[in-house]
Amino acid sequence: MKFSYKARTKEGELQVGTVDAASREAATNVLLNHALFVLSIEEVKTDAWYRRISDFFERTSTSDLMIFTRQFSTLLASQVPLGDSLRSLYQQTTKPVLKLVIADVAGDVDAGLTLSQALSRHPNVFSEFYTNMVRSAEVTGRLGQVLEFLADYLENQSILTGKVKNALIYPVFVIVLFFIVVVIMVTVVLPQITPIFLESKIALPLATSVLISVGTFISHWWFAVLIALVVGVFLVIDYAQTKEGKVIFNEISLRIPLFGTLFQYLYLSRFAESARVLIQGGLTIPQAIEISSHTVGNVVFRDTLREAAQSIRKGELLSQALKNAQYFPPLVSQLIAIGESTGRLEMLLSKISDYYRRQVEDKVGNLVELIQPALLVIIGGLVALLFAAILLPLYSLTQTF
Repeated sequence: MKFSYKARTKEGELQVGTVDAASREAATNVLLNHALFVLSIEEVKTDAWYRRISDFFERTSTSDLMIFTRQFSTLLASQVPLGDSLRSLYQQTTKPVLKLVIADVAGDVDAGLTLSQALSRHPNVFSEFYTNMVRSAEVTGRLGQVLEFLADYLENQSILTGKVKNALIYPVFVIVLFFIVVVIMVTVVLPQITPIFLESKIALPLATSVLISVGTFISHWWFAVLIALVVGVFLVIDYAQTKEGKVIFNEISLRIPLFGTLFQYLYLSRFAESARVLIQGGLTIPQAIEISSHTVGNVVFRDTLREAAQSIRKGELLSQALKNAQYFPPLVSQLIAIGESTGRLEMLLSKISDYYRRQVEDKVGNLVELIQPALLVIIGGLVALLFAAILLPLYSLTQTF
């Protein structure tokens, strides 16, 4: 999002401009980090669909960011100065969007900003989790080590997410292919034999009558159907980007049979891993949980973790805050309670992350093995029904001769 602001420098000079940030609070933090005293800050209203299309093409993939982070940590480990490392990365990067971002970051660092401040100006590329990890590393002097961890973290998340996506590719492909076959049958095959059925005046099965009606409608109104599909898909995607839409679709994803549990375990693994790293990096537990809520990738989990962070600030333990939270199994709060009582919270969070990551991998493997035979049975039955709707009238027609 873009925010317009009015602020004053330490010398009292008035400044007016815009800043990109994920939220109003994040925009305010960016300005404060630039030693500006904020007078007012308002969100700039932009065309929603245009902004989303622009953000889509300006995205940086997780793999690209992982490679950048890995190279960055290697250069710093080799004692290459920060500015020289960024300029070297700018020359090596081939992705246009990331190249421009690195150039901006290098320029801001040369102008006197810290690395975390420079990264925070590009929230579409560097998440709040990423920026805060770098900020904590600047305080502790372990920037190279933290960047190496971030590279490992991004790589693990990319592998885990990739496995989930790969498990969904096959069923989606088969279902789309089936619907293409159905469209061809009802728009090309059936119209050619329908006159024969009508002239013979034989009784048509209900399935055949429905297919003929659908095929006739699509043949005459295909352009309207196409426009309706395009508009419908656009409206669904646009609604899914709104606050209400995100909550509804994220809630649905957690309730889908078979896949709901898979997504739940994936989000639990992300939460535990990011919280562990932030706490290990020196952040307080409420700060770590608050930032972790933005890295999970699900609005329902994000809201739950935000509430947990508020409860911790009021004096509750993390295990108590998550004890009755929806989609957080008792195992999570029990292991966290052990970590709190023994002073090894980071280690127990690591155990939670490893456990649920293995659960995701096992479920992905089981789903891949289960989906293929299940789809064969379901699609086979639908194809049999489709051909029966065509062949049964033909058989009845042959009986009349």
